[in-house]
Order: sequence, then structure tokens, then C-alpha cells
Amino acid sequence: MRTILITGPGGSGRTTIAAATALRAAGEGTRTLLLGADRTDTLGAALGSATGPAPTEAAPHLTTWRPDGAERFREDLTAFQTRATNVLDLLGAARLDAEEVTPLPGAEELSFLRALRDAALCERYDLLVVDLPPLPQAIALLALPEELRRYLRRLLPPERQAARALRPVLGRLAGVPMPADWLYETAARWDVELAAVQAVLTDRNTAVHLVAEPGPAGADAVRAARLGLALRALRTETLIANRVLPEATGDSWFSSLLAQQRKTLADWQEEPYDVHPVPHLGRDPRGTDDLTALALPAVNPSPAPVEWPVADRIGEDGVLVWHIPLPGAIRDELDLIRRGDELVITAGPHRRLVPLPSALRRCTVAGAALREGELRIRFAPDPDLWPAGGR
Repeated sequence: MRTILITGPGGSGRTTIAAATALRAAGEGTRTLLLGADRTDTLGAALGSATGPAPTEAAPHLTTWRPDGAERFREDLTAFQTRATNVLDLLGAARLDAEEVTPLPGAEELSFLRALRDAALCERYDLLVVDLPPLPQAIALLALPEELRRYLRRLLPPERQAARALRPVLGRLAGVPMPADWLYETAARWDVELAAVQAVLTDRNTAVHLVAEPGPAGADAVRAARLGLALRALRTETLIANRVLPEATGDSWFSSLLAQQRKTLADWQEEPYDVHPVPHLGRDPRGTDDLTALALPAVNPSPAPVEWPVADRIGEDGVLVWHIPLPGAIRDELDLIRRGDELVITAGPHRRLVPLPSALRRCTVAGAALREGELRIRFAPDPDLWPAGGR
């Protein structure tokens, strides 16, 4: 399945563009699912037909779905209480009824990611269009599966799980009770679910469409977004320049605003992704006729995968070079820290811990440079770890 993640600054019209993108694909006969993250029915307002917690047909070949994160959280908590019955009874804990449960911060985001995974794995559709939250919440949401998996592996590493038969003995030796089976089982189940979400986000058929109004604020948002997305190895395929004004008619105030848009558009045209201007309709688009009038481009059926290649330059320079595309990165805002088999990369306000490719784990960092929007990190083979005469 092809997956298109659509986001942009608040107020940029991202939901309208998501609805128009899905409608365009469905009109071409592509079986399309439009997934919304907003609590309120902004998708329904754009389409002219309500969306909700049950998948609903909005047009031929177009299904909409706006999952109820609060309800899913209640279901998950109820299931967790059932699995942890013995522990809760031992502690004398009072059970929570579903009616009294309200979602905790972050619970709805996790529920939405699970819905995204379920939608992407559904064989009924050929295209998934996802209306993500505004930037930068969307980038934080997309980073969540990888970060939570890392926390789980550090707090409950599977390899540390003691054999069932040894647990009573180890508990007596340590003087403390050993973690119960259900704790490791729960962690393993969460890891599998998060890995499935992460696989969808990093799939070669997944891409991001950014939506922004051309202007100083939109330019700043796009600059920050593309860097954060690139650090996550998420490809920005298309930039939708929304609400582009028509040619000026002599009004000096209008001409100044138009000139500002034109300058931003010219700057965006120099970026390595497709820029598509969408005209201002003079009103908020409502209904299928208005969405069709936006004339959005068709979804690219052949995406180009994101690659972080390692170039072998041992013969020439004695190093391996890891190429990491970071468009928009600024040298003074870059920081690298080697931490075991991971590399901590900070680029502006964004930070990520990246596992090193296997060959680089046997090397030491020999330097780095930022050139033409690409971070190039040099690794020198460690003589103590690198096999003599081989690789």
C-alpha cells in the first residue's frame, strides 16, 4: 500500500489538502482510505459528509475513518486490568470501570498510531492518506514508536529475562522478587506493535506531503519540518503551497502580499522536492466540488526511497563515510555524540539516537562535514576490532 502522510503548520489548510488528495485518488479509481487525527470532524467539514469512529464511504472508492482514541484507550486499560488480575488483587487495588476512565496525555497519540498501522495493513485499500496533526506535533508523533521501543529495550531487555525455573532461586539470592512473566510479555507485545507502526512509517512506499502558505511564517515552518523529517529518514515528497493569491489588480496592500508569496515560492522551487501551488478560492473549500477545484497533483505511484548509504573509501582514504541527508541543517546547530553502537545526532531543535550500521560499529569516528545539505561522517576502522586483511 502507498501511504501519504500530510501535515503542515496550524491553519495551513492541511486537512483540506488531505481530503482533496484522497478525493483525487479515489476519482481515478484508486481504493483510498482517508485517516484523520483531529478530535473534531474537520475532515467531514471539508468533504461535506461526516466522519467518525467507524469507516464510512464518503465517495466512490473513498472511505474515511476518524478513530476514537479515548474509546480505544478505555478498551486497552480494561484489557490490561484483566491481564494483571493477580498483581492487582495482591496489591488490593480497586479496578477502574470503563465509564470513569479519561485518556492520559499521549494515550490518544498511541491509539492513532495503532489505527494507522491497522489501516496500512488492510488489504481493502491501495492508498492510505493520513491527515496528521500540525507541525511540530506531527514530527513528535512520528518519532514516538522508535523512541518508545528504545525505552522498552533499555528498561526491560528481553535477554535479561530469567528462565522461569530459575526465577525463585534468583529472587532469594537477590533478596527481591523477580519481574513477573506478564511484565515481559506485555513489553514484548508492545514492542511488536510499535515495530509494526515503525515499519509502516519507514516503508519505501511511505512519503510526506507538507502543506504551507507561502510567506515568511510558512518558510520557517517548512525549513524546520524538512530537517526534522529528514533526521527520521522520512521523505518529503511534495510541498503544497496552499492559498496562492491571483495576480495583483493594482491594490498596493494586495501587491505587497503577492510579492511576498512569489518570493517564497521561488525559494521553494529550488528545493529537491516537488512544489505544487494551489490557488486561493476566495473562500474556505467545502464539499467535493471545491476540493476538486483545488486541482491537486496525482499521487506519485513510484516513490524514491530514502537512503543513508555507507561509502567504502578505505582503499583511497582509509575510512568509511556515512552519508546522511539533512536538508536545511546549519553547521553551528549540529552535534554528534558516539554512544556505544549508537550515534546521537542533534540538528537544530531535533535529536535522534541512530543505531550504527554493523560495519561502523567496529570503527571510531574520524570526523564529519556538512556539505550541500548532507552530513558526511568519516569512520576509521578500529585495529582491535577490524579483522586483519579483511572487512
